[in-house]
Amino acid sequence: MDVPEKLVPLYIRATRRNRPYASEAGAREHLDERTRHPEPFGPPRKIGGDVEVGMTVRDGWPVYTITPSGASSVGSVVYVHGGGWVNEIVRQHWQLIGQIAKEAQTTVVVPIYPLIPSGTAEAVVAGVVELVRQCREQYGDTRLAGDSAGGQIALSAALELRDRHDIALSRTVLISPALDLTWANPRIPEVQPDDPWLAVPGGRYFSETWRAALDVADQRVSPLFAEFAGLGPVTLFSGTHDILNPDAHLLAAALEAAGVDVDFHEGPGLLHVYPLLPTASGRRARATITSQLAARA
Repeated sequence: MDVPEKLVPLYIRATRRNRPYASEAGAREHLDERTRHPEPFGPPRKIGGDVEVGMTVRDGWPVYTITPSGASSVGSVVYVHGGGWVNEIVRQHWQLIGQIAKEAQTTVVVPIYPLIPSGTAEAVVAGVVELVRQCREQYGDTRLAGDSAGGQIALSAALELRDRHDIALSRTVLISPALDLTWANPRIPEVQPDDPWLAVPGGRYFSETWRAALDVADQRVSPLFAEFAGLGPVTLFSGTHDILNPDAHLLAAALEAAGVDVDFHEGPGLLHVYPLLPTASGRRARATITSQLAARA
């Protein structure tokens, strides 16, 4: 049963889910809490379908593999979860991952990458790049997907794969990605009153910790500053009640100008990472995602 769209922002505001983003002090407090008390990251017993779950450790990272049960699996998808570079993977991520594995008939590989302050853009993007290369060797055609902070990592990794390894992925799916960590888009203040979740002060604090020694314009930090020619096809989701939406428009335009095949899905009145939410719009978006990531022989 779908949750009514209008209830979601009310729930977010009532539960103060925006508290870590509303101020730098709130962000600092949240990071301190997450550092002292790390969250669990393993998948729930049921993650949305008939799938099998495996886990290995690669270069010190726990890496899960989700495969469809009783069916041949073709290729793989590396899914990079969001959470502001500070929060661990959650149930909604696992549900989408299970749906992708089952409906797209592919293996989904999920890295549990280090979060801030120990995780940094340079190390994590490099780790995801290497994981994609390993998956290509093991499974064949490999696609990338990610949401929010994970969308930033996924797009940065796709760019690094193109530049350093001459690899153009067959599909990269970005769900409400963070794209420009200067937070300087002049349209952000216009959108901010409609966004019940994200805000610039906390987002800037988390992203500054994440970029560490890298320049904010480095494509491993702010992929919007990159050149996009030669990138493989991109599917992009963004809701208009999300302060990251103005940068999503810039990305879609830049991809199109560079000759990249871009499929932009904008949800009027919808929130950050709306494809992960238990709403009708989320359900429709998830169906599109699984279709876009369907395995190719």
